[in-house]
Amino acid sequence: MIIVTGGAGLIGSAVVWQLNRQGREDVVIVDHLGETEKWRNLAPLRFRDYLEKDDFLAALRGPLGSEPVEAVIHLGACSSTTECDASYLIRNNFEYSKHLANFALQKGARFIYASSAATYGDGALGFCDDETTLPQLRPLNAYGYSKQLFDLWLQRNALLDRAVGLKYFNVFGPNEHHKGEMRSVVLKAYEQIAASGAMTLFRSHHPDYADGEQLRDFVYVKDAVNMTLFFLENRAAHGIFNVGTGKARSWNDLGKAIFAALGRKASISYIDMPEQIRPKYQYYTCADAGKISAAGYSGTTTPLEDSVADYVRNYLVPGRHLGDEVE
Repeated sequence: MIIVTGGAGLIGSAVVWQLNRQGREDVVIVDHLGETEKWRNLAPLRFRDYLEKDDFLAALRGPLGSEPVEAVIHLGACSSTTECDASYLIRNNFEYSKHLANFALQKGARFIYASSAATYGDGALGFCDDETTLPQLRPLNAYGYSKQLFDLWLQRNALLDRAVGLKYFNVFGPNEHHKGEMRSVVLKAYEQIAASGAMTLFRSHHPDYADGEQLRDFVYVKDAVNMTLFFLENRAAHGIFNVGTGKARSWNDLGKAIFAALGRKASISYIDMPEQIRPKYQYYTCADAGKISAAGYSGTTTPLEDSVADYVRNYLVPGRHLGDEVE
């Protein structure tokens, strides 16, 4: 079986969706549904079992833990970049991850986990997934630090040569409605445009960047999943890898792509960035894609305009989730 934690989330449910498309249904999903609408992401998917994350570690000490496990794809985490409870982040993102890593490696299972581009901090050291620079990275928020801490734990314990860590950049796409304030700008802007015909972006507070010209590596969730599952097939690869397009695009580019997908004329205005996030704001991110290419990944990423069009026209407008598509 394959265990996917965070399997009801944005990337996790897309991983299960793609596994289903490959004919795989022997999947155990672990997540925390709570009072959100996240369960809707699961409805079209096919999987063997679902467990709440608070029950999962105990279940591994029972019959489930004695079964053969092909892989643990650990994507579950608190992904809020504004979460202030660092103790919660450590328990949820770091301690839980250690338990899963030990379980997977003891079972001889492939262990693939989500790190984050947030570990790169302000980008002063670049965005190259060179593991020798891990101790020098300085994340700008507690979420990024919780991810950094696990990367470093694996490195200190010489476990990175038996695992794959994926530094996801700005992932967007279907199945993200449950994410609240962490929803992508594509979804937030779509909702704004549907309500008012216009959208807002944060004004720049950096002299080197005009309003809306802050740059990000936006990667479509379908592309992120292809990169993730490459490491399920290619077991020779190990270590930390970036998951992104290798191209930096502006928020203005993103906004114009959303209007184009809707067949509307762009109407973008700018609002001040909240003061509390200004010191932690990344003005530029761009994945160095050399390492994943060197590992043998030859897939291409969908251009921004095409991925936004697919998301808007095939999922947001008709109100579909992954798995609801008309093939």
